[in-house]
This record gives sequence, structure tokens and C-alpha cells, in this order.
Amino acid sequence: MIHVGITQRLTGPDRFGERRTALDVRWPAFLARCGLVAVPLPAEPGLAVAVVESVPLAGIVLSGGEDLAHYGGDAPERDATERALLARCLETGRPLLGVCRGMQVVADHFGAALRQVDGHVAARHEVCVGHGVRTVTCYHRWAAVELPETLAVTARRGEVVEGLRALTAPVHGVMWHPEREQQPDEADVALFRSVFGGAG
Repeated sequence: MIHVGITQRLTGPDRFGERRTALDVRWPAFLARCGLVAVPLPAEPGLAVAVVESVPLAGIVLSGGEDLAHYGGDAPERDATERALLARCLETGRPLLGVCRGMQVVADHFGAALRQVDGHVAARHEVCVGHGVRTVTCYHRWAAVELPETLAVTARRGEVVEGLRALTAPVHGVMWHPEREQQPDEADVALFRSVFGGAG
């Protein structure tokens, strides 16, 4: 199987003053369905990049979670980690796929502004993908409605951009959560396999 690094959300501090990294337990199972092994990454830029450079990874998944710090989130160290990972992927050509918050990191890096949108938190709705329509599950309050010329829209719901790809690098993003489906959607499995080279 092929290994991919995946970022984690930050929780806490708890009553003992500890902050912890956490990964939805559904991620490893979803990635395994795609022929991929999840390698959780630390929420510290230097350490995360060092792991990526020392472990043979086919690419990086930026997972969902908190809002970006300059949009009200409380985990600036996660922002810094994911920005460092994205920058390293752009330097090396390593594939990266951002999910929800992860796609926001990508859009923000390339200069797209995010704005608050209604009806996208715990929402199951249709998105236009290519020439077709599919149903996805979203959990986001922020989204882009326009992208710079360096990014292409791959999915939309009305004016809201729900999917993107970079034109000059193997960088992709989706605003929905493929790991939260009761049964993996084959379209999501195919996307992750195409980005990272996984197989069944």
C-alpha cells in the first residue's frame, strides 16, 4: 500500500492544560479503501516537513477541522504547519489534496478570499462536478466564490466553489468530507487514487 501524510486538528487545552492532535477515526479506513495508508503528521511546521522528507510518502492530505486563524480559528500553529507542507509540495511536485479546511488553506495560499456562506454546515447537498451532479456532505462556514487564474474550479454549488485544482502543480481540493460517508463514494475513491496512485 501507498503511504500518505495527513494533518490533524488541534483540541484543547483540556483541564490539565494539554493541547492534543486528533484525527477522525474514519480517515484511516477511508484511505485504506483507496489503497492508501494514513501517516498522521505533527502540528509543528519543522517537524511535519521533516517527517515528509524522511518517510516515503506519495503525498499529503490536509484534513478538515478548525477555521483558519485569520478567519476566526484558534489554531495558528496548524495554519503554519499546513502552509509549510503546501509550500514544500509546491517546491517538490509532491501531490496534495485539501479537504474542507484543507481546501481553504490551498485557496487562501493562492490568493482567493473566503467569505461566510449559509447552508453548508452538516449539509448534504448536490454539487456540479464536470458535466454531472453528485451528492456530498459538507461542514463548512467559509468558502470561496471566485478563484485566481492559477486555480481551476472542479466543483460548484451555485456560486460557492466546492472543488479546485492548481493549474501548475498536482494540488487539489474539495470542500466536502469523503471520510464521513457511511459507505465510501466511488467518485471520492477514484479521486484519491488518481491524486496519490492508490489501488484496490
